[in-house]
Amino acid sequence: MSLSKKLKVGLDETRILILGSQILLGFQLQGAFRPTFEQLPFHSRVVWVVTLGLITLAVALLITPSIQHRLVEEGHDTKRLLGVIRLCAGLSLAPFALALGADLFLAAEPVLGTGLAASIGIVAGLTALLFWYGLQALKARTTGEQERTMTSAEPEHEHTSLETKIEQMLTEARVMLPGAQALLGFQLVIIFSETFEALPFTAKLIHLVAIGFLALTVIWLMAPAAFHRVVYAGADTPDLHRLGTRFLLAASVTLALGIAADLGVVVATILKSGAAGTVAAGMSLVVLSGLWHVYPALLRRRRSLRA
Repeated sequence: MSLSKKLKVGLDETRILILGSQILLGFQLQGAFRPTFEQLPFHSRVVWVVTLGLITLAVALLITPSIQHRLVEEGHDTKRLLGVIRLCAGLSLAPFALALGADLFLAAEPVLGTGLAASIGIVAGLTALLFWYGLQALKARTTGEQERTMTSAEPEHEHTSLETKIEQMLTEARVMLPGAQALLGFQLVIIFSETFEALPFTAKLIHLVAIGFLALTVIWLMAPAAFHRVVYAGADTPDLHRLGTRFLLAASVTLALGIAADLGVVVATILKSGAAGTVAAGMSLVVLSGLWHVYPALLRRRRSLRA
């Protein structure tokens, strides 16, 4: 299988992983505004906040390869990027598994009680870790040497045609778009909840700003397909590739700002503390911007200095 084909398959697999992650993120953000949320005990609120952080981290890791492909590799297929996809996908499964177990605990606790719900959550999390890590580790013991030999024989990079670049750029837009649309829908629904009505004006305003950022994200991510079909009549051109790259990078900025702003509002609502919300928003923005913008920019600068 060629390097370009492997990267395409890797991006498609990332789409599978991120759909579940972003839907869970939307659930975590919206659930705090449901009528019965106020009845949850304090320990469940803490679990909710921790789960929100875990699923945000999973989303951040899964989007990272697409940003590096645009910003660092400039759309070229490289062996390094294939390793980034593998690493980020592998790392994202751990927080996703923990978040899945925690969410099942939160769902079961009001019905079955804390003890049984905790058992269900732990079993679910361990089952996910077993299938996502344990079985892979056993398989790697028998095929690891063969895989390492095949990987070492791969070229560091190969020529990437313009057609392939544009196809992968559109795939990367599809990685981010469904989750951004789901988050936008979840956040719009929150406005019509009674809990939202009770929020301070500042919190309401921040939430509306977050919705604006998510709306811009959806606009940026849909723009490459619109330009490809309407402006360029389906033709693959270097201008389309450059324009699509800029739209994807712009979308990553507004998505990071939208998620961070809403995390701050939700955490402040859950813990009844504006300071906790500010800290959560700041930490999430540091993590998202670090993975999506600061680190890739440093890699690109290092590469340009070497060149």
